[in-house]
Amino acid sequence: MKSLKEKINTTEFEIIKSQELWAQNVIEIGNLYTNNEDYKTRASIFVKQFYAFDICEVLFKPTLASEKQFRYTYDDAVSYFIGGSISEDKGFALKPWKKINFGERKIIIFKEIALSMGNYFFQSVDGCDAVKVEYTFGYVKDNDNNLLINLHHSSIPYTNK
Repeated sequence: MKSLKEKINTTEFEIIKSQELWAQNVIEIGNLYTNNEDYKTRASIFVKQFYAFDICEVLFKPTLASEKQFRYTYDDAVSYFIGGSISEDKGFALKPWKKINFGERKIIIFKEIALSMGNYFFQSVDGCDAVKVEYTFGYVKDNDNNLLINLHHSSIPYTNK
């Protein structure tokens, strides 16, 4: 198990790049699924590569979860992205998505953590309008200087319709 770095020592640019890579990986998982390739291994690597489950507790509240809203384990996170141990999970990353863009965002960097909050937009391959989702990500670094998510909260914006 890797250990947690005492200071985050990161930049806004590094966080933005990490978010872009996160989006590319979610899209890749869906493409692998569509092409009947090994999406499960890719999803497993994705969660290990982007989330801090190996070094600390992770608070994960995904967008499309209502029965088990909060996910605290690696297996529960993988289930959200590709389906699995939680019955409500249909595999968010399996949609598949054509494009994921991070839009308006604010980033705050503290000594031990960084936070980013804003909107991201998910464009499906069928060309429908992009789905706007609100997010908050918290970041820590491990001793190998990898930027990892330890807080992931996302939700569909409120509407009073």
